[in-house]
Amino acid sequence: MSDMLTHTAGEDSAGPVPDFPMPRAAGCPFDPPPALLNLHAETPLARVRLWDGSTPWLVTRYEDQKALLSDPRCSVDLARPGFPYSSPVFREAAKGNSPSFLNMDDPEHARIRRMVTAPFAIKRMEAMRPAVQRMTDGLIDGMLAGPKPADLVAALALPLPSLVICELLGVPYEDHEFFQRNSEVGLRRDATPEQTRESSGELLKYLMDQLDRKLADPGDDLLSELATRVASGDLPRFEAAKLGVLLLGAGHETTANMIALGTLALLEHPDQLAVVRDTDDPKVLAGAVEELLRYLSIIHVGNRRLALEDIEIGGGTIRAGEGVILPGATANWDPEYFPEPERLDVRRDARRHLTFSFGIHQCLGQPLARLELQVVYSTLLRRIPTLRLATEPARIPFKEDGLVYGTYELPVTW
Repeated sequence: MSDMLTHTAGEDSAGPVPDFPMPRAAGCPFDPPPALLNLHAETPLARVRLWDGSTPWLVTRYEDQKALLSDPRCSVDLARPGFPYSSPVFREAAKGNSPSFLNMDDPEHARIRRMVTAPFAIKRMEAMRPAVQRMTDGLIDGMLAGPKPADLVAALALPLPSLVICELLGVPYEDHEFFQRNSEVGLRRDATPEQTRESSGELLKYLMDQLDRKLADPGDDLLSELATRVASGDLPRFEAAKLGVLLLGAGHETTANMIALGTLALLEHPDQLAVVRDTDDPKVLAGAVEELLRYLSIIHVGNRRLALEDIEIGGGTIRAGEGVILPGATANWDPEYFPEPERLDVRRDARRHLTFSFGIHQCLGQPLARLELQVVYSTLLRRIPTLRLATEPARIPFKEDGLVYGTYELPVTW
């Protein structure tokens, strides 16, 4: 087993190396790709072929993924030779650029993370619940007053996270179209390096201008806290602006996709929708959100790592310098941890899912994402109990081309 698993990639005794990422099955938009599920059933470790011809390891099982996500021998540093880039854009980003907070190893990662952990603490996020509720109600008011059918993505899924992250960071909401447009480029697998450089440069310039504004006139917001770090010499202005870009983009794109895709999943499972719509128990609602996060696994290109040392795992050996891909979808659909994983069950205890990753790089904004999803699902379904799709499911355009899975549009009526 070990000899087979550590064999050089290619068409070896295990057969042809499959391409990754893999296509989803037609008519099954919520399920992980069939070929990915087959690999999970067959082996804990498999070689896969990426867009650039490289053949990193794919780790399929929940237990092994969780172990590697917390293993300091696995690096997130894009600049290391052999890193399994998800697109040409990410390979280009590694050339001559200072790394993003997301792609730093400790101790530098820990130093930066400490600066932004407090604003995302659960207690502080909970204090935002009334504001998130007001924003959600306001957007639903607008949707109800507008024409039918409505596009749930444009009417609610995109603007709500944008409103929330703007309030948290302290940037003007009237600029949301600018940063939505530019941050979306960086999440597309088909974006060229030139397009990504241009959009990243625009966002960086915008955040530098906003930081300067906060330095001159600070407020009670996250960007002002970063500006204070700049003023004290703890954080260079450029690095603070890069961190702001990251928070601005990550704070709305992932949650927006989760709002739309989760709503669609509930509409397609009326019995589960009824539980969410009718409950007044915060624990039931919180559990439903965890199950949707597990079931949908919207980061569909997997967590990426590079082995710094030889690592024994899954009955084989990942050698130092080899790339590693950890697809959350197979972990979250691992039947040993989530029985009947293909079944959406909002009363399931799904809190162990790996959608927010695990270890030192788990998602900083997960308390905020959970809060937004709890508010938006319950409010939308309670206020519009007759909500339904306004098109055939087969006509919905899904985001197969990005790092984050979701829908470009979701026509609904009531």
